[in-house]
Amino acid sequence: MATTKITVNSNGSSKIEGDFEIVDKNGNVYDLGGRTIVSLCRCGLSKNKPFCDGSHKGGFEHEAVAFSLPPKKEA
Repeated sequence: MATTKITVNSNGSSKIEGDFEIVDKNGNVYDLGGRTIVSLCRCGLSKNKPFCDGSHKGGFEHEAVAFSLPPKKEA
């Protein structure tokens, strides 16, 4: 199985690269036109959601720095 890498960009989108598929809430697959790299909108301003169109430029601030989540809660 190929690796999928998700990069959370500072002040912008999340870039997904590798072997993946993106589906809507009903399970319908987005046609990515053969792309192996796409960027997903995090700011909510894109006119092409869920994909980034660069609308965030100058209006979305988030310094992406990795951190550890707390332990998973046991049921």
